[in-house]
Amino acid sequence: MAGASFILAINLFIAALFALAFFLVAATNRNDGTPRWFALAYCCGLLYIGAEILLPIQINAQLTYTAGFAAFLGAVACVTIGIASRYRQPIPWGLVAVTAVLSIIANWLAYDIGRDSIVRMLAYQAPYALLQAVAAQLVWRSRRRHPMDVALLVLFCLSGLQFITKPLVAQWTGGAGDFSQSYISTTYALYSQSFGAILQVALGLLTLLMLVRDMLVEVTARSETDPLSSLLNRRGFEDRAVALLAAATQSGVPVTLVASDLDSFKSINDNFGHDTGDQVIIAFASLLASSSPHKAIISRIGGEEFAVLLPGTNQAAARLYAESLRTAFGSMAIGALPEHMRVTASFGVAEFDGKESLSELRRRADTALYVSKRGGRDRVSVAADPDEDEMPMHPLAGTTAIRRARTG
Repeated sequence: MAGASFILAINLFIAALFALAFFLVAATNRNDGTPRWFALAYCCGLLYIGAEILLPIQINAQLTYTAGFAAFLGAVACVTIGIASRYRQPIPWGLVAVTAVLSIIANWLAYDIGRDSIVRMLAYQAPYALLQAVAAQLVWRSRRRHPMDVALLVLFCLSGLQFITKPLVAQWTGGAGDFSQSYISTTYALYSQSFGAILQVALGLLTLLMLVRDMLVEVTARSETDPLSSLLNRRGFEDRAVALLAAATQSGVPVTLVASDLDSFKSINDNFGHDTGDQVIIAFASLLASSSPHKAIISRIGGEEFAVLLPGTNQAAARLYAESLRTAFGSMAIGALPEHMRVTASFGVAEFDGKESLSELRRRADTALYVSKRGGRDRVSVAADPDEDEMPMHPLAGTTAIRRARTG
């Protein structure tokens, strides 16, 4: 078996393996079109390899030659479309379609030109290089600069470069064979198929890694997100808050926690139903999300209890922030409730002292919140200095259960 034929057989196995892998990823992540396009790309690659295997035994190889070109062009086009999907860029349908039609016609007509003709070889390789350049541009325009994205950008640039320089390589290595049937036995074929195998594996592995990374990020986000409010849940809040407090301890940057609780929420559920209660939760969560600073850590801790951790904010500024939330929410009309009815919220504010734990900071914010509740609700209270806070800690402090006990 010639060296190029052996590499071709390896390419066949690799393409089949990656096609299967991308189909499996697509089956587990139906919302992302990227793995489907890459699976289709590797299926087109299988058709191209099949055409290359058939070429040596064809008497009139023009049809098989053109079909092989079209199959590989389809593979490169599917990769480009998949990259556009991956990076949420407009898919260049027009460019892909025009390139496909014109280049297939050009290669059919150029078949009878000498195989070592630069014109014929450029007609064959230039469309591949063009679509690889388009894929590189899509990655660049996305402005994502994660190491994997940079590696993908470099890979597309290298791939486009190797396609456009293949006519020169063919000249240096003795040509692409006198006939299409003799291509597979040439040194140029060995180079072309070997380099193609390397790029095929690199692109497949890198794209699979990126898709798996995206899936892990999505799974993690779901596990840390409250599905009703779309805010962080308790787990997501605590993971980020602990890290933020550790950084604040080192830097000395002020951090303040604002705890909040919807007033008389149980009566809303009892009188209007849980669906209405959910609408109230969603309305308050939307207000928090739209009114908080970009770096704030916003969470629905549980039930009607919320928490916002404000980096770079002292107690006085946090109190103003809480007052603005209280006023805005108290005047907000919620469609599920009677037109005249308004819902209020109470707030507790506590500034991080630079050495306490998250649970201690939450306890002080909860104590201030309890003062707001006891004082008539719909108000903001500020926590006392931690050294002066002598309120005994209830074993359920900071939970929705104790809130309900306090508010009746």
